[in-house]
Amino acid sequence: MATPVPVPVLVLASGSPRRRELLAQLGVPFAVRVADVDETPRPGERADDLVRRLAAAKAQTVLAAAPEAEVVVLAADTVVVVDGVVFGKPVDADDAARMLGLLSGRTHTVLTGVAVARRTAGLVIEVEATEVTFFELTDADIEAYVATGEPLDKAGAYGIQGAAGCFVAGIVGNQDNVIGLGLATTTRLLTPPT
Repeated sequence: MATPVPVPVLVLASGSPRRRELLAQLGVPFAVRVADVDETPRPGERADDLVRRLAAAKAQTVLAAAPEAEVVVLAADTVVVVDGVVFGKPVDADDAARMLGLLSGRTHTVLTGVAVARRTAGLVIEVEATEVTFFELTDADIEAYVATGEPLDKAGAYGIQGAAGCFVAGIVGNQDNVIGLGLATTTRLLTPPT
């Protein structure tokens, strides 16, 4: 009788409900284990280097602690960039309102670093960029949106898949990336190396 080949366990190293929903669309079973990683940018660190570093750190942290022999860890990190300034998650409602005011009537870039770590094949990382343009927002628009609480746990203080979808005048690139996990990039990285 042949020895069964171990089936890799897929682990999403993220507590984001949006990433869980997106990954579920691929129809692949997965577990969730949140990585405890300091997300503070380093002085002078470029946005693409930041998301690459944080996605890698999350994937490697979860991989190191995984008890399974055959495990594939998927991690991601998303930031919003406008005028070279990186917007992560707002610290409070005032910070969310400040970010939204700076995004109003402008185009910004959403960067997501996606990392896949395997014990045998190592680490692969890609950074995906999407350009998003907002309509002009009034103070009332911003105040009403911040009052929903929705922007408080999202990079750039908005969720394109939620109430802030009406702020978007245009998008160039992948909307899944703006939500937090580009599915085409993820599928490519999860494909086992040959």
